[in-house]
Amino acid sequence: MSTQKIEIENFDFTGLILKEPKEKAVGLPAIISSVKQAAKYMDPIDAFKLSLKINQKGGFDCPGCAWPDPDDDRSALGEYCENGMKAIAEEATKKSVTADFFAEYSVADISRFSDFEIGKSGRLAEPMVLREGATHYEPIAWEDAFKLIAKELNALDSPNEAIFYTSGRTSNEAAYLYQLFIRSYGTNNLPDCSNMCHESSGVGLSHTLGIGKGSVTLNDLHEAEVIMIMGQNPGTNHPRMLGALEKCKQNGGKIITVNPLPEAGLLNFTDPQSPIKMIQGGTSLTDVFAPVKVNGDVAFLKAIMLKLAKMEEANPGKILDWDFIKEHTHGFDNFLEDLKKEDVQHAISESGVEESIIIEVAEMMATNDKIIICWAMGLTQHKNGVGNIQEVVNLLLMRGAIGKTGAGTCPVRGHSNVQGDRTMGIWESPKEPFLAALDRVHSIQAPREHGYHVVSAIEAMKAGKGKVFFAMGGNFLSASPDTHYTAEALQNTKLTVHVSTKLNRSHLVTGKQALILPCLGRTDKDVQADGEQFVSCENSMGVVQSSQGILTPPNVLLKSEVAIVAEMALATLSDSRVNWIGMAGNYDKIRDAIGQTIPGFENYNERVRKPGGFYLPNGARERVWDTETGKANFTTNAIPHNELKKGEYLMMTLRSHDQYNTTVYGLDDRYRGIYNERRIVMMNIKDIKARGWKEKQVVNLFSHFNGVKREALKFLIVPYPIPEGNVATYFPEANPLVPIDSFADKSHTPTSKLVIITINSVI
Repeated sequence: MSTQKIEIENFDFTGLILKEPKEKAVGLPAIISSVKQAAKYMDPIDAFKLSLKINQKGGFDCPGCAWPDPDDDRSALGEYCENGMKAIAEEATKKSVTADFFAEYSVADISRFSDFEIGKSGRLAEPMVLREGATHYEPIAWEDAFKLIAKELNALDSPNEAIFYTSGRTSNEAAYLYQLFIRSYGTNNLPDCSNMCHESSGVGLSHTLGIGKGSVTLNDLHEAEVIMIMGQNPGTNHPRMLGALEKCKQNGGKIITVNPLPEAGLLNFTDPQSPIKMIQGGTSLTDVFAPVKVNGDVAFLKAIMLKLAKMEEANPGKILDWDFIKEHTHGFDNFLEDLKKEDVQHAISESGVEESIIIEVAEMMATNDKIIICWAMGLTQHKNGVGNIQEVVNLLLMRGAIGKTGAGTCPVRGHSNVQGDRTMGIWESPKEPFLAALDRVHSIQAPREHGYHVVSAIEAMKAGKGKVFFAMGGNFLSASPDTHYTAEALQNTKLTVHVSTKLNRSHLVTGKQALILPCLGRTDKDVQADGEQFVSCENSMGVVQSSQGILTPPNVLLKSEVAIVAEMALATLSDSRVNWIGMAGNYDKIRDAIGQTIPGFENYNERVRKPGGFYLPNGARERVWDTETGKANFTTNAIPHNELKKGEYLMMTLRSHDQYNTTVYGLDDRYRGIYNERRIVMMNIKDIKARGWKEKQVVNLFSHFNGVKREALKFLIVPYPIPEGNVATYFPEANPLVPIDSFADKSHTPTSKLVIITINSVI
């Protein structure tokens, strides 16, 4: 490892400009933004070709979010959103990062770039190695790279000293082959990005409903009578969701928004494909806005359920769905007894929402049968993240609103195949039936001992127990909690390897040696031994469909993720019976193996070739409950109480509009009126005045957890309508404040939406 100090943050301000937050989302500004992105970073002919194929049947799956595509007709031009085009421009950029770039800039030099500048350097063009003690990456032949990986893996005292991370953009085929290699090698150390986002959803839903996925389809959203959206900002993170919400509204549905911040995307949606709607001013989406305090969701949901229980007492048999409760649920009596122990006024106070709003929401719940609750990381990244999800389920179960048209659970996933990767076996805690099937189909002996999730993987590297770190995509350093701790952990390894399309900060904080292996993207043609291949992905609602790139890869040295896994396996495993070369040469062979291993994928190759793909089985959708009780389970969860001392605030991290996960597309947060700056902290104006501070004042942020003080320096104050005592910051800039040892019960999801901090003025 180089003796140079490697920077993991850039503290330079870029010129904050503040304007009034927007009250409308998408529309003409989104069109203009998309066109600008394409024109600035892409070849115009490539941009046009891609715009016709993105999210189309027989086209390629957007590398952005996992929002589903319509089952039937799709827009011939425009089946994508602004951030989808930004993701495409990021991947299909005209610029390349070659050996000349790394010869000019040392690792220390590049580390002083901002995240935006690092990402905009261009597509990675050839495999690179950072030798022990070196200051610059240099080229390495693919064969030599695989030999280096094999040497380090086979020199370990135990396979469990290796850690294999996965990003949610990895295809089904690559993910399946990747986990097959890892388990053939001998470990279940498969942490993935799910551990940091929707793991709480999976745990909470699996226990209560028997499946860790949502139960609704896209058409259910159109037919819902009430949609409650909690801890989510679809206008930025899943813009195509706004079209589904608009259809719900057109069909007479109502929308409830529960979030600490008002977001433009849920106030008004202007369909960019409809000139008439743009002239008319779009569609008002939110009927009721509940400005819940950070971590006030359990209290909010309990207050609603207490109101429903009271209404049921006044109108026996008229409010709760007793037929559903008796036939399909378990634990209702215990749940109701526990619920009634709560004082409704206490619940209302802890939620931060006015009682009149809670009464209005409860009445909407009581008078409508088709109810969907959607959520994202605003619910999952808390100490009680699993409890948040279980309370969502409790409310739906009371109303019998699961397993019927227009009703159910809707966790909205981030990366485009994060759900598919888990289905393919990317999981540190695999179940025995899956492992047994893997053994049978591939003549291996998969390990049974559970492996590391993200938090335990970081702790293992820090302690010297994780000695090789391999990342299939992603930006592990920036995505993980406790950035400085994570950096020290990565630097404690013997080898770090990243399979990537673009340069990111994780490539700059390395073990004693490091490899960057450049791979094909979703937009690239994938030609293997048996001809041009396609891959497949699973969206948020359990639809599996094909994805096939159309552009000539930017460099002949790029390999597909599948090819990288296969060649790594051949170099590492001396006695494997798996036909790695055959599967890498023809992805149909991988899909045949998947069909033999994973229920729901029978006749995979035939079904995935049908336009639009196919739905996977979903027990909750059919009211078949794969739980220990054989029924949907009510649960009990305490209302959390976060007592703040004087000068303390509850901090949540969030994305800007020019960002997707850790990828920064630009420096503007257009909908929130924040331009040209990312090191900001949003505060309630009353909190600002109470400290005698002012707009744009420079402050330092500190978190204090289990006796450890963490800091994030040089942020600018932005007044914003957020509840008093709460603040919001962008990640990854504020990730250094998220403690490595603060995570959700049962799911171990880092508490990125619940960090107690103090703030000190720099001046």
